[in-house]
Amino acid sequence: MDTTNIHIVEEPEKQLAMHPRKFSMWLFIVTVVMIFAALTSAYIVRQAEGNWREYELPLSLWINSGIIILSSATMHWAYLSAKKDNLEMVKVAISSTTFLGVLFLIGQMWAWNVLVSNEVYFTGGNPSESFLYVLTGLHGAHLVSAIIYLFIVLFATFRYQVHSKNLAKIEMCATYWHFLDILWLYLFIFLLLNH
Repeated sequence: MDTTNIHIVEEPEKQLAMHPRKFSMWLFIVTVVMIFAALTSAYIVRQAEGNWREYELPLSLWINSGIIILSSATMHWAYLSAKKDNLEMVKVAISSTTFLGVLFLIGQMWAWNVLVSNEVYFTGGNPSESFLYVLTGLHGAHLVSAIIYLFIVLFATFRYQVHSKNLAKIEMCATYWHFLDILWLYLFIFLLLNH
């Protein structure tokens, strides 16, 4: 056997299966999950220590939950429209999602006004009150970032940069938006069960 003709062949490097920006977004989502898991765990531990004020959650939080579920539907509509290259529908659906997101934030501020009128304050001396404002406020801050991202995707749609062959932006936006919707539903159910 002649071994002089043996060539060593290197296997090509495997490329990442996920777009680097999508991977970064998933890392960010995991970080946010850890933050809210820590906050809700701290909530439960502190509640068990006693001196915990009970209060009614405002009706507007129920309405906001419906708004955010509807916004998830419009976000999915935008994604499906982009897959079909129906850019006019993408614009309408992204605009609708943005409107519903802003409406949700206004509803959160309304809920805070109702809480204040019921003498539930951020610095009211009882940790149950502070936790409510921190949980809803931190979620609202993340929702603001998602609304900014919605505007970025909307502008990209107007420049014909979102279509069936270029879905990365809208996929990331939809993933982040649906995540925040699910996060809100988790927080709302958590607060219903533990307020």
